[in-house]
Amino acid sequence: MAVQDIMPTWVGATAKQIARGVRRGDVSATQVVADHLDHIARADADLAAFRAVRGGEAITEAEKVDEQEDLANLPLAGVPVAVKENTPVAGLPTWNGSAAVRTPVAEADHEVVRRLRGAGAVILGVTRMPELGLWALTDDDTAVTRNPWDLRRTPGGSSGGAAAAVAAGLVPIAHGNDGLGSIRIPAACCGLVGLKPGGGVVPRQLGADDWFGLVEHGMLTTTVADAAVGFSVLAGRRPEKLVPPQRLRVGVSLRSPVRGVSPDAPNRDAVATAGRLLAAAGHDTVPADPVYPTKLGLQGIATWFAAAAADVQAGGVVRRDLQKRSRRHVALGEWAQRRGYVREADRAAWRERSVGFFTDHSVDLLLTPALAGAPPEALAWSGRSWRANMAANIRYAPFAAPWNVAGLPSIVVPVGRRPDGLPVAVQLVGPPGSELLLLGVAGQFEMAAPWARHAPGYPRVGTGSPAVA
Repeated sequence: MAVQDIMPTWVGATAKQIARGVRRGDVSATQVVADHLDHIARADADLAAFRAVRGGEAITEAEKVDEQEDLANLPLAGVPVAVKENTPVAGLPTWNGSAAVRTPVAEADHEVVRRLRGAGAVILGVTRMPELGLWALTDDDTAVTRNPWDLRRTPGGSSGGAAAAVAAGLVPIAHGNDGLGSIRIPAACCGLVGLKPGGGVVPRQLGADDWFGLVEHGMLTTTVADAAVGFSVLAGRRPEKLVPPQRLRVGVSLRSPVRGVSPDAPNRDAVATAGRLLAAAGHDTVPADPVYPTKLGLQGIATWFAAAAADVQAGGVVRRDLQKRSRRHVALGEWAQRRGYVREADRAAWRERSVGFFTDHSVDLLLTPALAGAPPEALAWSGRSWRANMAANIRYAPFAAPWNVAGLPSIVVPVGRRPDGLPVAVQLVGPPGSELLLLGVAGQFEMAAPWARHAPGYPRVGTGSPAVA
């Protein structure tokens, strides 16, 4: 009996399952895409994950995949994918989080989108983000994007729409980008795997200057295997089989990069759980605290401000048209630029110290909390003050940003639930070139303590997601 004869839908399948099914002829890319478009039409009204859905265009592109004679070399054959709305997709405007900063219809795909299409993926649409990608909270004056695990909570940001879409099964995988945690924070909020590659591994080409080199493109996924395939496609590499790493020495730290902000009990417990999983896999754990200099925090915040100012200046955006939280942010960025507070020398010094951390402590990886607290409420944060937004961001998500400044690869992996039922996660950080090692350890976590791939109640289709070998 063929797989399609026993499966009500391909919604809920992993990217690897879908690609294998399309390559074997068990299902057409057109059917897979149609299934997911139907699911988006049913479920996204509650979530507001998508800014725009490419219904007819996506079906046409899926038909072209089906017409290809050789699918064997397409690792994402027929896989529905969403792209974050600050990354050009041919035929669509690039919204960048609001109408005020939207750019005209793109004539060509961004390189990472081109690579996704080249691997056989079908772009279903673009997902929402906060204005200019500045916040770990996703909303604007048209919608508040919500977390499928609890609609009262944010899915994080700035790749919040991407995370909500994957956690609800609207797409099996989604593209995001990460300037100060914008893949890893939403992954932690929504119970997903989120890998930020190290510097120079995936083409950036985003905004005025890639946020002074802080931004990296990556994928949000429900499994480590999908994360590995997505990474290989974006990096322009052939997919590699992950090998469980042998005995590693992993440094463990609860120290917060932000003075006065500490992880709450569920996030501390998550690190303890991850430590036990590492030990069970044969690895050694040792206390090892990075020394986060006060200057790093100030320089990182100044760079955050200045990146917004640079994007606004390069795009010819009128500042008064921005949301009030963004207006203040941009004004502070212009001030930081004038005062010379944004210096490559400071970033280089932290990169050198971060790379040295692994040799100084004789560790292969670093384990930290992913978040300090629960995801904030899903509110119209875009209408609130800059101060309120800053406080909410810093209080719950301080752990990701240092590794953008350092240019080091890092990954967020689910390890359980908070008492309120929301997922909880940890972050692993590695030295340059350790993306596959990070994925390998994340795979050991997944094997030992599998997580729910989707939020409760999702996907909202037929008899549920398919069980494919």
